Amino acid sequence: MDYNTFLTRDYKTNQQGRECKKRFRPNKLHMLVVLASVVALGTLLSFISIDAKATRADKLDSTPVADPVHLHMPLPLPDLTEERDDAEPVNENWQTHIVKKGESLALIFKKQHLRPQVLHTIMSTVKSAAALRQLRPGQQLEFQLDENHQLQKLVYHLNQTRSILIDKTDSGYRSQINEQPIESRSTYASATIKNSLFMAGQVAGLSDTLIMQLAGIFAWDIDFALDIREGDQFNVLYQEQFLNGKKLRDGDILAAEFINQGHTYRAIRFTDSEGHTDYYTPEGLSMRKAFLRTPVDFRRISSRFGERFHPILNTMRMHQGVDYAAARGTPIKAAGDGKIIFRGRKGGYGRTIIIQHGGRYSTLYAHMQAYRKGLHTGSRVRQGQVIGYVGSSGRATGPHLHYEFRVNGIHRNPLTVRLPNAAPIAPKFKEAFLQQAKSMQAQLQMHTETRLALHQPH
Repeated sequence: MDYNTFLTRDYKTNQQGRECKKRFRPNKLHMLVVLASVVALGTLLSFISIDAKATRADKLDSTPVADPVHLHMPLPLPDLTEERDDAEPVNENWQTHIVKKGESLALIFKKQHLRPQVLHTIMSTVKSAAALRQLRPGQQLEFQLDENHQLQKLVYHLNQTRSILIDKTDSGYRSQINEQPIESRSTYASATIKNSLFMAGQVAGLSDTLIMQLAGIFAWDIDFALDIREGDQFNVLYQEQFLNGKKLRDGDILAAEFINQGHTYRAIRFTDSEGHTDYYTPEGLSMRKAFLRTPVDFRRISSRFGERFHPILNTMRMHQGVDYAAARGTPIKAAGDGKIIFRGRKGGYGRTIIIQHGGRYSTLYAHMQAYRKGLHTGSRVRQGQVIGYVGSSGRATGPHLHYEFRVNGIHRNPLTVRLPNAAPIAPKFKEAFLQQAKSMQAQLQMHTETRLALHQPH
């Protein structure tokens, strides 16, 4: 039986007068035929539905109708049928390239399919193009090419705010430096210390950099390893810098107040007309002292100033300094400006450096693991400059710094000795400073009072 006969076969007619010997059982071919019929019928019905909807739509008003949730309103579109005579064609064919390690400017131009002569012309005729020789990985170059793949503009981003634009003119290439303006905003932060300055600063929203800056401002008056107590407070007025509405980075602390064990310290940032910047008390005294209170970042004080039982000599002896236990290799800083008058091994002190600070003061640093390279007897050092690294040379039971402070040759307790102040603000800048200090203190006071009012129980 052929396929056409199968489709047209009338089983009811053929069964008249006799019984069907075999019961009909559908096979795969039957199923394919049924599926094709269903798809064809569905397609026909969809066309009928679309045509019916179109017919009904012709009868409806074209006014927009609101559904229960949204109101759809037609947007006015610009008339594009007429071309403006003064419209200039816009070339948006920009190619961006991020500098990779080992790439040279010549290689980058080659990747952009630009001729070497173009690069030679730019480098030989454009003065500011010399900055292109200092390419660093991660920097960005932008190329604008015309329809003939000729370089029209080159933008070299020096940093987030400055870029060099080199563009082609009828007379050759020219350049200009573009700098996007940075917006500075004053921000206030405050916290009460419960565990540590670092944790309190994080709760107040300060970055790690600002927390370290805050500690550095008051480091001459407060030992943040030993003096901090639960309940201490700080109030900070600082700058945040924004570029195109997005925060770029934190700026400087403008004014700060720190309450430590009931004593209040205040600092004002001031830049004089000669460009010198420093922090001063509201009265104009320098926040800096002539010496750092602690010349190393330490874990604990392992031995204090005074008579003690020597752990190696097994006898009572006067301990004429302070021992700061710290990890081996921790940097040791010069406590103040001065000149190295001794560098070498000194008996039980091991590797030692002695610094003379003017005529009255000297400091000693002992048990070093190593000296900072380039320093020798006679070298001048600045306050905070690294001079060596913590070790256990000489008679020492473990890595630590033995630090001594002498006044007119007499040993004084480094933890309690009264440190001399650095120079106060110059008299010729005093009036300008006092005006600024008054304004900064008023802002701090206003923010502090507002914070207290918001936290008052209602």
